[in-house]
Amino acid sequence: MREIVLDTETTGFDPNKGDRIVEVGCVELMNHLPTGRELHIYINPERDVPLEAQKVHGLTDEFLADKPVFADIADDIIAFLEDSPLIAHNATFDMRFLNAEFEKVGRPRLDSARVIDTLKIAQAKFPGAPANLDALCRRFNVDASAREKHGALIDSYLLAEVYLELIGGRAPGLDFGQGQTRGAGRGATVAIERPFREPRPHAPSPAEDEAHRAFLAQNGSSWLWYGGEKTG
Repeated sequence: MREIVLDTETTGFDPNKGDRIVEVGCVELMNHLPTGRELHIYINPERDVPLEAQKVHGLTDEFLADKPVFADIADDIIAFLEDSPLIAHNATFDMRFLNAEFEKVGRPRLDSARVIDTLKIAQAKFPGAPANLDALCRRFNVDASAREKHGALIDSYLLAEVYLELIGGRAPGLDFGQGQTRGAGRGATVAIERPFREPRPHAPSPAEDEAHRAFLAQNGSSWLWYGGEKTG
């Protein structure tokens, strides 16, 4: 099953007041585990980035000045997402911004029915407990030491780890048929090919069957043998 974990960084909190997306990060999951395939794009918001937003994600006007505008990368995002379920933390925020951007460039809105909100899952699972991404990383011992500031891609990888824990840990994503295991480096997976082997025969040979019958005839069929001694 293919899923996409995604996150956005923005200039503020409300697309209806002119705030825009400045970064998109997407991580592909297969059977709930990262495949190593990702999409990461910085975006020129075509406006200034307020200081308060810069403090959150560290993206400045100077850094974003030569980045593509959303119209230039909208189709890249759509192609990567395909029709897969989308996983986001506080998904309403990300969906509002993405759909506002897609509407600006004449692209279809993302259907909310395909979205899985990990914030709602966490709130239902741990009522009253902090449910932001940092708190969930601490709860599940997910290493977030590389997260100095918010970043769409690193947050997507951390959320992939948290999502796996929220739905029950590694067991739901294991694929014993393919021998899929977690690899080093941003949760990449490694598929181990195992050769097919025919089932081993378990029926006794004619000689073994005859020897068994002779044994029973000599010792009695009601005797049990254990550790080299007869009991019974």
